[in-house]
Amino acid sequence: MTTLTTTRIQRGAMSASLRSFLLGMDWILITVAAVLLVLGVFMIKTSTLHDIPGSPGYFEVRQIIFMVPAVIGCVFFAAFDIRRLQAYPRVLLGGLLGALAVVFAIGVTVRGANAWISLGPFQLQPSEFGKIALVVILAGMAVERASDVDSWRTTLLLTAVAAGPAFLIFLEPDLGMALVYAAILAGALFIAGTPWKHFAVAGCIIVVAIALAFVVLPAAGIHVVQAYQVQRLTAFLHGGQSNTAGYQLAQSKTAIGSGGALGKGVSGATQTVYNFLPEDHTDFIFAVVGEVFGFVGAACVVGLFGILMWRALRITAQAATQFEQIVAAGICSMFAFEIIVNIGMNVGLMPITGIPLPFVSYGGSHIVADLAAVGVLLSIHRRRAAI
Repeated sequence: MTTLTTTRIQRGAMSASLRSFLLGMDWILITVAAVLLVLGVFMIKTSTLHDIPGSPGYFEVRQIIFMVPAVIGCVFFAAFDIRRLQAYPRVLLGGLLGALAVVFAIGVTVRGANAWISLGPFQLQPSEFGKIALVVILAGMAVERASDVDSWRTTLLLTAVAAGPAFLIFLEPDLGMALVYAAILAGALFIAGTPWKHFAVAGCIIVVAIALAFVVLPAAGIHVVQAYQVQRLTAFLHGGQSNTAGYQLAQSKTAIGSGGALGKGVSGATQTVYNFLPEDHTDFIFAVVGEVFGFVGAACVVGLFGILMWRALRITAQAATQFEQIVAAGICSMFAFEIIVNIGMNVGLMPITGIPLPFVSYGGSHIVADLAAVGVLLSIHRRRAAI
């Protein structure tokens, strides 16, 4: 066989492999994620035009820069067989705990939380990447104990595994991210087949814990939750402006309400343009959508997230193996929780927890983590399509 013939065969094999890879993609999921990313860049540009004097595109450009490694990570995970990590949940857990512990030694504080590691002009948030690691860890351990999934031993083991990193994150303090880890745990337990009575007992324990943290222990002079966290978590109950959290919520609701049916456009979005709305490019970016594009625009964004969740749930249901199904379920739970809580806190129906809106809010670590999660879903979908 000549060298030319061999080269043609290799090129043909590579072409067939690339064609198979592209045909195995969930293009609806990819399209929705891309639209949300583009929307996010536009919303960030709109909400930060006057934040940095002389540099109106500062945050917009940085977000675009963040998207480069995010897209690369998405493609990598889409091509990667996530099952290769199934046998290493304890190694991944050790790495996750180590990365979170490093934050306490060399981390920098941003918005009250010591959750970032400084890398020159950028900050890396290990807990964001830990979300992907956690779904793989829980899936691997759940599959190991598949024959004993009905027992309390398995439920308590998986709960303890998730509680370790969640507790470290809570100490940063980053209550919102700790709750995301809890949501991932709930999704993994549910799809693994954990009995309903375990969830019922867990619910009762959570209610008791909330009562202790917010009522009983503070009355005894023991404050488990910081005062500013209490303000953020309870602001939606009264909606007043007596504190910073109440002011944020009031401005968010004003922005959304003033948008009306079709929005006020960029030039007319006074709450956003004149910086009355705090954290408008991060936690409260959905309020910017509501003010600029109105109810119709906000509803379209909610519809896009609905399509995203439909595709994610479909991939979960059709996963080829139990391990991949649990991984996909953890990612579904992560996205669902973040979407519901972020939009809920913007409209005054949920506590303010500092959880960003997936794909839309400003931030490098969470954009990379979100697209990595999409890449994992695409990998699971691609393997199923190949069967």
